[in-house]
Amino acid sequence: MEFDEVVRRRRMVRGYDPDRPIPPDLVEKIIKHGLRAPSAGFSQGWSFLVLTSPEDRELFWATTVEGEGPVEGWLARMRTAPLIIVPFSNKSVYLDRYAESDKGWTDRDESRWPVPYWDIDTGFAALLMHLTAVNEDLGSCFIGLPAGKITAVKDAFGVPAEFSPIGALTVGYRGADKRSPSLRRGHRPVADVVHHGRWASATSEASEASAGGVRPARG
Repeated sequence: MEFDEVVRRRRMVRGYDPDRPIPPDLVEKIIKHGLRAPSAGFSQGWSFLVLTSPEDRELFWATTVEGEGPVEGWLARMRTAPLIIVPFSNKSVYLDRYAESDKGWTDRDESRWPVPYWDIDTGFAALLMHLTAVNEDLGSCFIGLPAGKITAVKDAFGVPAEFSPIGALTVGYRGADKRSPSLRRGHRPVADVVHHGRWASATSEASEASAGGVRPARG
């Protein structure tokens, strides 16, 4: 599939065919593509919990679902996914890497980091896995984990303390699904979110355009 087509077809799929497991070699391909993601200092401070067996997948859902009673709607459809990948970031790997001689932040001070690159890079990896699934004519959806369930998830699967899940990626052949009502919002206009050269509101840019693009001189 051409890359433009992958991007065009990309969406979050919440319903899967429970009778079509993903071949092991395709699971491996999805994961390996995720490992091609960029990372600050080539730290690669990530790890991935791959769940394919019915028992492991059921444990995941039993551990993460909030509330009691029957599971319905999108979550019931989501639970049919034959593959769940839980990406974990590891902040300490980044602090250690940037304390090395070629970086020199030996104090390991978190305030040096303007944003948590350990989470961002792990998100990049998850996106590559998501796009690989689309390229292979699979569906997938990235979901967040309830904040109050993270400790339970880590305990259930024996995850070391230094790893933090950034969410979970469900993958499978498409089954019964329906469009999210959130999509009715539509894409925001390019003029509202893209700013060339200087930050400007859509209103001010439109006003300048109607005035022939003339900008006031600055003294």
